[in-house]
Amino acid sequence: MKDLFTIGEMHKLFAVPVRTLRFYDEIGLLRPERVDPRTGYRYYSAGQFERLNTIKYLRALGVSLERIRGFFENRDTDVVERLLQEQLADTRRRLDELQRIERRIGRRLDDLRRARTAETGVVLQKTLPARAIAFLRQEIPRGGDLETPLAELQSHIRQDAAVFLGKVGVSIARERLYARQFDRYTGIFLFVEPEEQYGGPVLHLPAGEWLTVCYRGTHAHSAPSYELLLDEAARRGFELAEDSVEVTHIDAGFTSDETQYLTELQVPVKKSENTP
Repeated sequence: MKDLFTIGEMHKLFAVPVRTLRFYDEIGLLRPERVDPRTGYRYYSAGQFERLNTIKYLRALGVSLERIRGFFENRDTDVVERLLQEQLADTRRRLDELQRIERRIGRRLDDLRRARTAETGVVLQKTLPARAIAFLRQEIPRGGDLETPLAELQSHIRQDAAVFLGKVGVSIARERLYARQFDRYTGIFLFVEPEEQYGGPVLHLPAGEWLTVCYRGTHAHSAPSYELLLDEAARRGFELAEDSVEVTHIDAGFTSDETQYLTELQVPVKKSENTP
């Protein structure tokens, strides 16, 4: 049987990159049996095969190199059991996170599909559940900077969750809606999803009846649709219960074709006291 194996041969036998084997040497996890003092070539023995197989097995389970090194420094069945229990707990946490990500992606797909087929220019009455939002009250001119206040809202969200932010919206106060003043927003918000770990204050949009309308365009094109919503609310005998919700479902983040942009306006309503 062959006594020593070059680093290239170890790579072929175990499908471990040469660079990785060199790194294992550098951190003391798998030292070569011998290093040629003249050439610097590394040579491994057959007796090290078991150690490398163990490293590969534990790495496949997601065990960190630091934990693997600790295992080799104090090998016994208690250490192995504790190591595997810790790794099982880590794996379950990762599975939970992946399932949360799966649900978020599923909701994004559902939102996008609905937005692509949404009917525009038609006022609909919907019964909506209460929805959690992270809200920042701030005067923002239509067409003004949304990124700075949005960054303030995002600062309260766990870093690894930020990529899965809920939809961003703006709001116009009820008093301004009645005055038909649509040129300034009174706040910006994020929908907080059930899995989101948001560290700031959370408000809830009320459950109940809402009038909604979709249009092709961005926030800058909202005025005619607000007029339509207000006129339809009056025609149906409704008054506004709270401030508006304005959400862009498809924008430059999804497509460069502006004809595909889609924004939705929502206003909570209740029967007017003057309605017979």
